[in-house]
Amino acid sequence: MSEPILPPATIGIVGGGQLGRMLAQAAKAMGYTVGVLDPTPQCPAGQVADFQLQADYTDQAALTALAKRADVLTYEFENVDLTALAKVSQNAALPQGTELLAITRDRIREKTFLREHGIPTADFAAVPDEAALAAAIHEVGVPAILKTTTGGYDGHGQQDINGESDLPAARRLLAKGPCILEARVAFDRELSLMVTRDGNDAVRCFPVVENHHQHHILHTTIAPAPHLRKPARYQIDALAAKIAKALALRGVLGIELFEGKDGVLVNELAPRPHNSGHYSIEACNFSQFQAHILSICGLPLPPIRLQEPAVMRNLLWAELAQAERAWPRHPEWHVHDYGKAEARAGRKMGHLTVLAGDTADMLQAVQLEDENGKD
Repeated sequence: MSEPILPPATIGIVGGGQLGRMLAQAAKAMGYTVGVLDPTPQCPAGQVADFQLQADYTDQAALTALAKRADVLTYEFENVDLTALAKVSQNAALPQGTELLAITRDRIREKTFLREHGIPTADFAAVPDEAALAAAIHEVGVPAILKTTTGGYDGHGQQDINGESDLPAARRLLAKGPCILEARVAFDRELSLMVTRDGNDAVRCFPVVENHHQHHILHTTIAPAPHLRKPARYQIDALAAKIAKALALRGVLGIELFEGKDGVLVNELAPRPHNSGHYSIEACNFSQFQAHILSICGLPLPPIRLQEPAVMRNLLWAELAQAERAWPRHPEWHVHDYGKAEARAGRKMGHLTVLAGDTADMLQAVQLEDENGKD
């Protein structure tokens, strides 16, 4: 193990959204200095960091300036310029490296990596252009989902293919760039977990959680996943450890899964804190954000424990203001406001978490009042 990076060292975060904000808050509580690179004035992470460099993520001069002021660099989203990031790693430690990003930001590379390491996934085929679409459909079958290889999130950049009538939309998606065709999986529920390797290379898995989505955006997370049998939990932990070791992981990694009658499949990887791990702030002995900071700084972590059951609910668009108005009547709520200046449809503005109840009671507790038929 190399020498750990200790406070008051400076951590530079590329990206200033809510994940960067919560990373900064975790690092500041430990005594680190935090700098953020983001083009938005007073971005969510910039509001709580020691300094913000206001520039585009691809601005080589700004990235270099951040690296020169930092002892260690990290990122809060996948679409970072890999070449620019590699160039500045000579100025500051980059424990996560760039290969992790290169694999997880490209769906074909990600699925191929998983397959090569014996991790179960849905069937898939590369679709580099429209000419390859028919062969991919023949190989994978229908129903299937066509997805852009990079850049898609929350349901963006994808098209269901159920038959001939979907082909025009599929061709329009392919006109934007290379895609991957994935078989549509019959599953009972969606699961996920966070995993990390600490400074001593010990793999630490967070609890497996159950996720519910609305309009392709995560709505609620239940921790732990109800009725998850021990063999399935052990299998998922083993898959997570295998992935973490194969990636020589530093920082935290989100692993999204499908559970069906034939077991579990890995759907996607996220090389950063993940929306479905927010519950850990209140519910675990270490949050996913603390774990990320400790891992990139080369410090140890004990086994992660869920101290109390929890439900986390995303607050989109106007829901944050609605929740804050109702907050005085809900002492059980842990409310997180991300400090975003503009609320718009589908945008994550905050989240709330409820602890230590029956799952049905906690799910009811995170409902906003108009959803319960009240004012």
